[in-house]
Amino acid sequence: MLLKIARTTAFVALATCALNASNFNAQAEKDRIALVKYFEAKFENPEKNRNTFFPYSTDDELKNNIMGGIKYQDFALGNYAFSKNGRASYDEIKEFPPTLDWIDAGEELYNKKFANGKSFANCFADPAETGAAYPMFDEKRKEVVYLTLAINECLEANGEKKWGTSKGKMAHLQSFFAAAATEAEKVIDVKITSAEAAEAYEKGKKYYYSQRGYLKLNCANCHIQGAGQRVRNESLSQLLGQTTHFPVYRLKWGAGNPSNGLGTLERRMSGCIKDEGQVPPKNTSTEMRDLLFFMAYMNNGMKFDGPDFRK
Repeated sequence: MLLKIARTTAFVALATCALNASNFNAQAEKDRIALVKYFEAKFENPEKNRNTFFPYSTDDELKNNIMGGIKYQDFALGNYAFSKNGRASYDEIKEFPPTLDWIDAGEELYNKKFANGKSFANCFADPAETGAAYPMFDEKRKEVVYLTLAINECLEANGEKKWGTSKGKMAHLQSFFAAAATEAEKVIDVKITSAEAAEAYEKGKKYYYSQRGYLKLNCANCHIQGAGQRVRNESLSQLLGQTTHFPVYRLKWGAGNPSNGLGTLERRMSGCIKDEGQVPPKNTSTEMRDLLFFMAYMNNGMKFDGPDFRK
């Protein structure tokens, strides 16, 4: 089923030219529904479905660590959705989440006046709506716009210097927006309303499923077929739910310097692509934006729960 999704990526023109104004998202919606069904089936009963989905898992993992009966919204927790050991640690840390200070820092940045007397509030009037609005396809610009780009464009429009795209102030402000969207119980709602938007989605999908680098891997190898499998001491997370919780604080990033531990989704994707043996596209590139657009659409309907933390 998922391999069929991958094969369709080479036929962008055929997938878009037949669509009319009311169903530009038809193929994307088929992909999303197929993905949900795949993961719900995969984790319905891991022990019973071992030969199909978990051929490399040990008896101990299947019996004592990988949980079953997981449904759509549960997958927003990443590998904590199915890992008993991971969930125990996650629940404990969530009692005193390490992201609270950065949400406060982001709120200060949101209200801080620029040299011209304006602030981010002039660009983003409603923090909750802002946190839920991106990525989006801008029909006037005919390109995907995501929050990092929108923040830097706001800075430039007000005579300020752009920020880095991976951590620091960028991640702090995005934490504030994410927290507002989470508190308002917003859900991911990426829209595809034109042929150009459908093409951007297809390009992002093609990148996700295309093998690159000296390891000849793609994102799907780990996060669809390999989701739930263990690599060293980590259980691989699934595509379903991967964009709901950013920015995230990663223990790996914060080792030795906790202030570096909070990062944007682009930061995580760049690192993951490097792990595949590939050279990642620049965070501001069309390739990266289309990739995030595809990933976000596949999470449509899922609740925001950011900012969060991961190992």
